[in-house]
Amino acid sequence: MTPRLLAALLALVLSSAVSADPPDLAAIARSQGTPEIPGLKMVWLTPWGDVAKSHPWRNIIVHQTEGPQGSARYGAEAQHKNPTRRGVMVWVETDGTVYWAVADNLVPTHTDGADRNDNKYIDNSKTYHLVNKDTSIGVEFAGNYPDVTTGPTDAQIAAWRVLVKLLRARYGIPPERVYAHNWIDFKDARYCEGCALATMARQWGE
Repeated sequence: MTPRLLAALLALVLSSAVSADPPDLAAIARSQGTPEIPGLKMVWLTPWGDVAKSHPWRNIIVHQTEGPQGSARYGAEAQHKNPTRRGVMVWVETDGTVYWAVADNLVPTHTDGADRNDNKYIDNSKTYHLVNKDTSIGVEFAGNYPDVTTGPTDAQIAAWRVLVKLLRARYGIPPERVYAHNWIDFKDARYCEGCALATMARQWGE
């Protein structure tokens, strides 16, 4: 075998090994700065800091905003300027673009205090006044305007599949602690806010 052929075969083997070994999402999730996230188009309005110094997040709450296409960007930018205003840490546009708006050691104002106690969707004895802004990361999906019953887009679902794993890996949150806003608060009776997305996250599991 000639040296040139040997070098070509070695390059092929190495190339195959690299393509067969995707980046470790869990390792990326624990990093700092503005990492590239495979499968996500991430717009970093604020970079990640040291995860050990983040707020002790225990849950994820899925929200849907009655805003038109493009509203995630504007909501995220407003949140970035005033991190603790009513809103969330992470926003998802209809095209699947994810906006990381707030440093994860700060607490945006979202939810109504986890006041749902009727067990309509889940056992609220485990959520009542517990799954709230102080314990939960909020993720807002834009685009259900003018029809609030409009579900998430295919692009949002694809982004969510990666994003929820990223959030869970970064903060050590199990799938059963992903909640829809309607599961923990009394919301708009015309639709179930966040229910489809939260159900998907739980079904995807580990």
